[in-house]
Amino acid sequence: MSRRNIEENVFKGLMVVSTLIILSTLVLILATVTVKGLPALNLAMITQTPKGGYYLGKEGGVLNAIVGSLYLAGGATLLAISISLVVVLYLNVYAKKDSHLAAFTRFSFDVLWGIPSIVYGAFGFTIMIFFGLRTSLLAGIIAVSLLILPIMSRAMDEVIRMVPEELFDASYALGATRLETAFKVIARQALPGILTAVLVAFGRGIGDAASVIFTAGFTDSIPYSLFRPAATLPLAIFFQLGTPIPEVQDRAYASALILTVIILIISVVSRILTKKFTKHIVK
Repeated sequence: MSRRNIEENVFKGLMVVSTLIILSTLVLILATVTVKGLPALNLAMITQTPKGGYYLGKEGGVLNAIVGSLYLAGGATLLAISISLVVVLYLNVYAKKDSHLAAFTRFSFDVLWGIPSIVYGAFGFTIMIFFGLRTSLLAGIIAVSLLILPIMSRAMDEVIRMVPEELFDASYALGATRLETAFKVIARQALPGILTAVLVAFGRGIGDAASVIFTAGFTDSIPYSLFRPAATLPLAIFFQLGTPIPEVQDRAYASALILTVIILIISVVSRILTKKFTKHIVK
């Protein structure tokens, strides 16, 4: 057997082992959450708010955390996409793709992407102190939007950079302005990738705990105002696992199962939408 064949077999074996490790980890996580969380999961868990406190209470559910997580992640996603899409379209349509400005902006997003989420929480807490704000849904939305902004922006940027240059030239040749080209041609061509970026960022935001522990706070009730504290599923899991009561710990695994199902639904929706809109793009 030649040296080339040996190297190929070695790396093929490493790829198989890596794949098995990833799949095994996923199966173990899902199995653990399902086995421990399913017995404690019931209709009350998703339709009622906690009774007797989230730390010691054994009754009620985590409806407050489910609604709070959706409010927080949804608001943060809307805020992040309103900034990300404009920035990315500017870099790829108005500015030169390989300019120093574009390179510096992409480098900045890469650096922001690597910053731990707890740092975003501390930064958001500093802003709250400066403006005299208390823990609230609005503060959590701002912190999470800062967290997912670089993730969404870099994903959108990579997708839009793959749009053929001929589409730009064809749009300009037909008399379209840069603004029309950006939103009616380029954004539509990259729509499947943009939707995927948005849903991935939403999933990242709804599953983060560190960035909201100092900013969103926690409450047993459903938030009815942007200026009220909001519970989230990750924090509910964190607090419930820290209790000495076994029944409440089991509820933490049930909350984790609910969060896992939500993430799974987001992933499935992302695949469906991507497949649907891919049919309408120019290849």
